[in-house]
Amino acid sequence: MWRVWLLFDPRRTLIALFTFLFALALLIHFILLSTDRFNWLDGPGAARAGAVGQQMAPLPRSN
Repeated sequence: MWRVWLLFDPRRTLIALFTFLFALALLIHFILLSTDRFNWLDGPGAARAGAVGQQMAPLPRSN
């Protein structure tokens, strides 16, 4: 295993690995935030509650 580190510079390899993992973590979190079920900022069902409120608006009175 130690011979692998003779082929690659450990500092550059670890920086590349951490950069890739950080980008992957950001991608996963933004994908989860775009879903209705796993959006922890707006809460579950926030999009549905707004849609139901618009559908249940009262009808105007006819004279």
